[in-house]
Amino acid sequence: QVQLVESGGGLVQAGGSLRLSCAASGLSFGWYGMGWFRQAPGKEREFVAAINWRGGSTRYADSVKGRFTISRDNAKNTVYLQMNSLKPEDTAVYYCARTRSIMNDGLDKTDFGSWGQGTQVTVSS
Repeated sequence: QVQLVESGGGLVQAGGSLRLSCAASGLSFGWYGMGWFRQAPGKEREFVAAINWRGGSTRYADSVKGRFTISRDNAKNTVYLQMNSLKPEDTAVYYCARTRSIMNDGLDKTDFGSWGQGTQVTVSS
């Protein structure tokens, strides 16, 4: 059973930056795609970004393209989300997720089956 632990959330002013980290326990981290999702109050959880197991392919929600960057360090079993030019509408609980499939070069938003506990990001105007 994998454990995913997010960190790096907090309160930031609009236009500011935050970097989220997600540390994964267990072996074989490098076999899985990783992603970030978020859920704002009263809304459904939505996809934010994903990176495939090789780290060579990424995918972003239109709302964050050009502002957020996902990356991974397989030696540290960690995936990151660098968030720049933050907006109040980015306020949400951010969740780290791992794909069900292994060694899959694709980035299917429905392939995620393991989740962290979430970290709060609040952007003030």
